Amino acid sequence: MNEIRDLIIGIDFGKDTAQVFYYDRKAQEPRALSMKTGTNICEVPVLLLRRGQQGDFLAGLEAESYEKEHGGELITDLYELTGLEKKEGLPGDLAPWEYAAAFLKGILKFLGVASVPDNTKSLIITVPSLTKERVHNLRKACESLGFANGKYALMDHEEAFYYHAMTQQKEPLSRSVGWYAFEGNQVVFRKLEIFRNRKPAMVRFGETKETTLSPDPVMKDSEFSAWAEKTLGSELFTSIQISGNGFSQSWARESVKTLCYHRRRVYFGNNLFARGACMAGKERTEDHALKAFRFLGKSRVMWDIGMEMRVMGSPAYYPLIESGSNWYEAQRSCELILDDKKELVFLVSLTGSGERKKAVMELPGLPVRPNRTTRLLVELGCLDPEKCCVTVTDLGFGEMFPSSGRVWKEIIGPMEV
Repeated sequence: MNEIRDLIIGIDFGKDTAQVFYYDRKAQEPRALSMKTGTNICEVPVLLLRRGQQGDFLAGLEAESYEKEHGGELITDLYELTGLEKKEGLPGDLAPWEYAAAFLKGILKFLGVASVPDNTKSLIITVPSLTKERVHNLRKACESLGFANGKYALMDHEEAFYYHAMTQQKEPLSRSVGWYAFEGNQVVFRKLEIFRNRKPAMVRFGETKETTLSPDPVMKDSEFSAWAEKTLGSELFTSIQISGNGFSQSWARESVKTLCYHRRRVYFGNNLFARGACMAGKERTEDHALKAFRFLGKSRVMWDIGMEMRVMGSPAYYPLIESGSNWYEAQRSCELILDDKKELVFLVSLTGSGERKKAVMELPGLPVRPNRTTRLLVELGCLDPEKCCVTVTDLGFGEMFPSSGRVWKEIIGPMEV
């Protein structure tokens, strides 16, 4: 670790294991952080242990080692805890986000920096999936550790894979990237596809395919080889990525030959999510090399919300929520003055459809005032990829027409219109 300022950090907070990557500015590449002094161990179990007398927490390998030597209760379902809304039924007296904060603090200390939050330019945490509860808990955890808003972000594994694939080589991707994710004998195939006929070019995953392989090594090799041939076909790929526990070159002899057919480059490893998160931070804060691409994943909003209004005296479409944004980051607010209307009309359109549908939001109880003397604050925030909460507040119009204090809320989205 040779960086002490402007740190760019990526953390893979998985169900069972976690990893930390940081960007090495001298080598100009992301590097895995050793999680045990004097070793190359970079992957740690997602464990937490609270020491009774000291009252502090140990995370990862330290928690595991302490439990073996001194006993204590290991918290082994930490990832699941981050998805809970309340602390009811949790061990101890802490909220879910406090356990997450303790774990993050425990693994970030291996950076060897006195104050990680003060010296961090970007922290990206990636998890298998993002829910409203998990977003809330991880955000609270980051804030409690001292990371300012805007210096940290969250993403799911699909988006981390996108950044890994798009930054793995210097030149932009020219073909699709194949991804086999193993979990024991279960394997899932996804193809990251690029559509260059639009500006910005759209990047998204195609149809998910999955299968179950035999536990017998010889049969597993034969079955995976046949399935790889079926899922890849004769298409040319920029690369093939393999992740997860369950794949091993010790049994995948025929499979590797199939994967490498057509001189396809094949990579295997469990660090691509942490690496992708790290490179996402580098891309977002410094490089901005992916401006010509828009990733559309499960955590991204796949639709647009806007309004038709007069801006600077001229009629115009005013965008509010735009497709391609992470749903948990998709927020917007504006102030407007009603012009001979008693309701708001939002225009909702799915990405690529070209069709805009109207969503009318009534404002019952709106004070009766002369035309153009009602000022409203309109705030939008997505609750998930398909629902947006619209909050409207009556601001009145100066001293002549003070605010009534009325607030209206409504849920809109592509499925609501």
